[in-house]
Amino acid sequence: MSSMEERMELGVAAAPGSSSSGLGVGPVGGALDAGPGSAGLAGIQEESGVRRDGSGSEADPDAPPKKRVRQQEGEAGKLEERLYSVLCCTVCLDLPKASVYQCTNGHLMCAGCFIHLLADARLKEEQATCPNCRCEISKSLCCRNLAVEKAVSELPSECSYCLKQFPRSSLERHQTEECQDRVTQCKYKRIGCPWQGPFHELSAHETECSHPSKTGMELMGILDEMDQSHRRELQLYNSIFSLLCFEKIGFTEVQFRPYRTDDFITRLYYETPRFTVLNQTWVLKGRVNDSERNPNLSCKRTLSFQLILKSKVNSALECSFLLLKGPYDDVKIKPVIQHHVFSNDANETEYALLPINDSVECNKLLAAKNINLRLFIFQIQK
Repeated sequence: MSSMEERMELGVAAAPGSSSSGLGVGPVGGALDAGPGSAGLAGIQEESGVRRDGSGSEADPDAPPKKRVRQQEGEAGKLEERLYSVLCCTVCLDLPKASVYQCTNGHLMCAGCFIHLLADARLKEEQATCPNCRCEISKSLCCRNLAVEKAVSELPSECSYCLKQFPRSSLERHQTEECQDRVTQCKYKRIGCPWQGPFHELSAHETECSHPSKTGMELMGILDEMDQSHRRELQLYNSIFSLLCFEKIGFTEVQFRPYRTDDFITRLYYETPRFTVLNQTWVLKGRVNDSERNPNLSCKRTLSFQLILKSKVNSALECSFLLLKGPYDDVKIKPVIQHHVFSNDANETEYALLPINDSVECNKLLAAKNINLRLFIFQIQK
């Protein structure tokens, strides 16, 4: 009995790396000897497990390709989310809404970020580079990626009103014309109704709106404000039509070219070559953000210009002038009439803001190699 107990204790205490041969004997739940026999048993178990899985150790070259195990949606993510990370702009990390540009290595940039990179490089007097690979970018080196633009337009996007999914190409039309939850205003807004609400509640509100029943005296204040805004617009266009009736009118295409000052900290400015209008020689100058020290650090950007008379005059020359966009540019410039009396002592006007809509339009001008505008000068006869 003692010898049997010793054998059982040895069987229980046998380590997996034991050199004893054969299969160890032990109680239920005890460890097995890791001898050659145990290795063979493990191999048999592994082979049987492989067979149960349906994959052998040697792949059959003639066998059809096996289907991939479908991953859970939480692990793999939706296809739209994966495409979002592939097709997004490398600068703002958002899906492009319009044109998509790519560098020579294929990195994508939306139109707004691409123009902004070119404008920043112009302000810092540097070569614009791709934010991913640092290769040079410009309007001549980069091209549009039409395949990506088409793919992005077909990706689903959520309506901000009804939260339903629509392709990006039709989302804008849905939000402005079709969505029943889009925000609308009462048709009596022109006479002071402040109501705003979803489209499906519009008809119910308009039947109960109290503004149509207001008296004429109550509506006079609202109509006066509307008349003032219309009067200012009408005055501008009437002034332009009056200037077109002048005897001496001249216009020309001007091209602003970028230059740098000779200061220790150089500043960007623009200047046109000398041009002749109304038998006089002129120059236009422009500056960014009123020549502040680091305009590239500011999100708000403006352009201002100055008209300089270069030729000598015998008497004062009273003129009105305005700048408009050139024939091949898409920048939006509002017409503003400037007025100045030129003489040999006062041959420069004050800097006036170029009447562009916002900083996005300013970046379009800065990103261009040159700024092309059209100048009109009207000489006022005494």
